[in-house]
Amino acid sequence: MEMNEKIDVKENEQTRTKRKSKVWLSSLSGAVFGSILTLYAGSSLGVIHIASQPQTENAAAAASKESSKGEVQIQQTSSPSGGMIDTIEQVSPAVVGVVNYQQASNFYSNDQQQTESGTGSGVIFKKSGGRAYIVTNNHVVEGADKVEISLISGEKVPAKIVGVDSLTDLAVLEIESKYATKVANFGDSSKLRPGEQVAAIGNPLGLQFSRTVTQGIISGTERTISVSTSQGEWDLNVIQTDAAINPGNSGGALINSAGQVVGINSLKISQSGVEGLGFAIPSNDVVPIVNDLMEGGEVKRPYIGVGLQNINELPDYVLNDQLRLPQEVHQGVVITAVEPFSPGAEAGLKEKDVIVSIDGTKVNNIGELRKYLYTKTSMGKSVEMKLYRDGQQRTVSLKMREKGINQ
Repeated sequence: MEMNEKIDVKENEQTRTKRKSKVWLSSLSGAVFGSILTLYAGSSLGVIHIASQPQTENAAAAASKESSKGEVQIQQTSSPSGGMIDTIEQVSPAVVGVVNYQQASNFYSNDQQQTESGTGSGVIFKKSGGRAYIVTNNHVVEGADKVEISLISGEKVPAKIVGVDSLTDLAVLEIESKYATKVANFGDSSKLRPGEQVAAIGNPLGLQFSRTVTQGIISGTERTISVSTSQGEWDLNVIQTDAAINPGNSGGALINSAGQVVGINSLKISQSGVEGLGFAIPSNDVVPIVNDLMEGGEVKRPYIGVGLQNINELPDYVLNDQLRLPQEVHQGVVITAVEPFSPGAEAGLKEKDVIVSIDGTKVNNIGELRKYLYTKTSMGKSVEMKLYRDGQQRTVSLKMREKGINQ
């Protein structure tokens, strides 16, 4: 779904209620991004399975055995044999630095040089077939011409980008397995409770402070942050923590007392007078995305092939004169373009159609539309869209499919 075209005017920021906030994704990692919410940076291989081994050193090794398909697994939480200090020491070697290099022009010549664009963090989560795999944030490696991994020894080694997903802000990298001295396990983030002790491990302010540990608690679960990505608007599910997260922490590990990775640190509210509001992507959301990226380098989602804009961003004269909407319609998304031969075109969708619901579920904005399509539908399934065209309400049936199929 392409989101680039707009009808008439620029976006007006809408006040979000309860637990939603606005954040803008950025490809740079060593600085503060945005005035409110900041992103910080400086699959034949899997779906979720639950194991029950206790997380001692030997049992953790047993628990990390691959399934018959070589899939990434989630481990069940158990009490550690040592304290939090021992737990952190065991996990820290699996946390690495991620350096993003991009082409830059030399002012005094026409030569192109690769320069360090930003740094972030990553977590080694798997070793297989001579390769080791690292999860990080998409915005840590976005736009990179070259990526390097900084190991616990200080050595830097080249990394290959296996796959990225900008909507969920996740990426998978790979290095030679000989460089991975430790592999971290994913824990079950659905079991987290407010007040539970956690620690964030990462590289704040760059590699100078690599594997910095900050400790805190789970401040809240099932939070939602509205983000604008290179693929469009998305409501990101996150865990809230008061463990300090600073520039360069993006992609690092949020671990529980058992030494399991329960989140990938990604966001922080950066505003005067606000402290201790950091956010991580839950491990139960990370694992299926990571599995898809390892299998095919991308996350395959249903595609309708239209450009969209929120109608609450438009002035009244557009709503009345161009879209001819009834006065009681204040929420929904307007189609700004329809790709030829796309599912949307085949269903008869047209420019200036205003979608207000899918399968009876109200759609207030682009984020809600995407969320429904990507979490409630599947390839080959038909959905019913209620929309307004020239002021008249219509119902359109649309069959979901992957982009590129039958085109």
